[in-house]
Amino acid sequence: MVPDRLDTLPRHRRALIAAIDWPRLADPEARRLRELGFDEGVRVEVLHRASIGGGPIACRIGRMTVALRRAVAASIHVAPLAG
Repeated sequence: MVPDRLDTLPRHRRALIAAIDWPRLADPEARRLRELGFDEGVRVEVLHRASIGGGPIACRIGRMTVALRRAVAASIHVAPLAG
């Protein structure tokens, strides 16, 4: 099964981070993701998308809610969890 990207994951569907395309991200963005705990095997859930097409995506990682730019979310590959 090919993983989805975080920017296309349906709202309120939990997933595991399968991979992050680190070279696609600028150094400050990659550093921020690592500091926030984004890494392979971590659970993530999309909570909200901005109503304007290119706006940020709010997601839950652990007990935190984090807003990500769509371009950053597109570099995070996820595997949806069953149920």
